[in-house]
Formats: sequence, C-alpha cells, structure tokens
Amino acid sequence: MVEPRTLQLLREVADVKRLRDARGPGSLADRAFVRSWRVLLRDWSTDRVLALALREVAHALVAARLAGVDAGVLALAGLDRGERLLVLQRAFDAVTATAEGGFGDLADLRAALDPDPFAEDLLPAAPPFVDALVRQPRAGATHPVLPRVVVEPPESHGDHCFVTAVYSALVAPRFGVGRGEAFLVALAHHLPNGDLPDAGFGGEVLLGEHYLRVLAVLEQRSLQQVPQGLAERLRVLLPQRETTETAVGRVFNTADVLDRVLQVHHHARAAAFTAAQALDDLDIVHPGTVQRFQLDVLAGAGIPVR
Repeated sequence: MVEPRTLQLLREVADVKRLRDARGPGSLADRAFVRSWRVLLRDWSTDRVLALALREVAHALVAARLAGVDAGVLALAGLDRGERLLVLQRAFDAVTATAEGGFGDLADLRAALDPDPFAEDLLPAAPPFVDALVRQPRAGATHPVLPRVVVEPPESHGDHCFVTAVYSALVAPRFGVGRGEAFLVALAHHLPNGDLPDAGFGGEVLLGEHYLRVLAVLEQRSLQQVPQGLAERLRVLLPQRETTETAVGRVFNTADVLDRVLQVHHHARAAAFTAAQALDDLDIVHPGTVQRFQLDVLAGAGIPVR
C-alpha cells in the first residue's frame, strides 16, 4: 500500500497538471496525455506499452522538479547527450529521494530517461476524444442534494487521467501488476467523458438508472476512434477499474482516489497560501549577491518581508 513517506512525491507529480510553458497549449500533463495516446496509436503491443509507461512516468518525475526544462530545451541550449542525461538523472534522483524508498526499486524508471528530444512530429494525430478530454473540465466536488463546490481553475480530464496513470505505474509493482498495464488502464479510464460533460458524483446519482447505459454508449463512441486491436485490449482491461477484486483494479483505485483527494488538498492549500510562506519558507527573494539590495528595496517601499 501507499505510505506517508511517498506523499511529497505524489504531490509534486500532481503539480505537473498545473505546470505550463510556451511550447504548447495546456499543462505538461495534458500534453503528455495526448502524446501517450499518439504513441499508442502507432503500437499498442505489451512491450511498447511498457516502454511508453516507463518513459512517460520517468519524465513526469523529472518535470516535477524541472517543469518544462526537458531534453529538447537542453539540446536547444547546447548541452550534449551526456550532459542532458546527467541533468535529467539529477532531477529524477532529487524528487524520488523524498519518497525514501516508499515505491520500492525505481531503477527501471530511471533507466527509461531519454536524453534525446522526442520526435512528436512523426506520430499520428490523436483521436478526437483525446483532444476533447483535454478540453473537458473535471467537475470537482459535487453532491446530489448540495450545491457544487466550484474551484478555479478546474483540472482537465487529460490532467487527471495522466497523473492517475503515473500513480498507477508507480504503485503497480506493490500489487504484482506490470507498470504498462496499470498505466494503460488509468490513461483510458475516462473515455466516456470525451462526449459526456462531467457533473460529478451528484450527476451520477441524478442520472440514476440511465447512468451505466450512458457510460457504455459513450465509451464505445470513443473506442471506435482507435484501431480495433487497441480497442479490444481496452475492452478487456477497462472493466477492472470498477472492482477491487483484481490486482489491476486495486492499483487503479489506489491511484484514482489519491489523485482525486490530493487535488482537493491542492485547492485547500492554494486558498490558504500566505506571503510569509513565499518569503520565509520558499526564499522568493533568493539568497545571492543581490539579495541584500532587493531586501532594502522592499523595506524602502514599505513591503514587509517578515
């Protein structure tokens, strides 16, 4: 099971849903979600799904510390292949050290770090439901008889599916499940929401006896957009997300509940954030040769720093 010592790493990985850069729309998680589906369209064999999971999880762990500074940026800045790999490994080691071994042996993930820029222009286009999931916001906390709790900005279904896939791959070995299989189930677990706007738990209850039929019909609409072999594989795997009687189901439900609840914790922390935390805890006025000057500027302007 997941232990408290892994919590910082889980929170940092979840922040990939909130990190952005100038190279594309959406969060880094959204873009990894789209990229993962484009890779799957090219090859969904067991070996290739495992390779995809290892690479994407490894680079998500790096992004938790380096944000959008990836192999492509480092290559653009003139670092050679060995230098790029060293930077990626340094970030990977820094973030995984916070879990104190709580995820077991991560050597396979570290070995999957790729210092070469990813050639996304060679991949097929994503199916329509993938782009829809990136645009489709999550409902947040809803209840059938209570007002909705609206938080801004909402995460997307692409955000949630990708981070849940990363969590699934991280915890999978503890349940005797392969990282690739765990990653794939979580990546695909919201296929109906390509068409179905998210009304949350409250909406599920109010749809009542129609809910499961609505999900089944709309899931099939999404599955029809991928190659038949991949669709058949997903039809076998996806029912396991609804049970804890299988190891795959236990992995998925572990990852899903962690991401859903940590998202609520994120909004609670953001609402309670204070300037003192940035100044004292995070050193927003960084130590260095100009720190004294900058502190004097703030003092002269009457802006408290303590």
